[in-house]
Amino acid sequence: MEPQIKASLISLLDAIKRSDGQRVVSEMERLDGFLLRGQTDGSLHPQLEHFLEKRSYAKALMFLGGETDIPVGACGGRPAKS
Repeated sequence: MEPQIKASLISLLDAIKRSDGQRVVSEMERLDGFLLRGQTDGSLHPQLEHFLEKRSYAKALMFLGGETDIPVGACGGRPAKS
């Protein structure tokens, strides 16, 4: 499911840049579906689940890209590099 989530995140972030409201809504609904399915079957990594729950989509994409220095948000996490 992670490759589909990553593709949806890329599409969502592109839609945001292009101000394509219909696509933004569509991708957010799709991501909510992935989250629900992952919560139901336990297939999502807890950190990815957290990012999707909080709608931290850029961080979710960083996580799926293998980045390790994901900036701290209001909820905590790893400190950002200076």
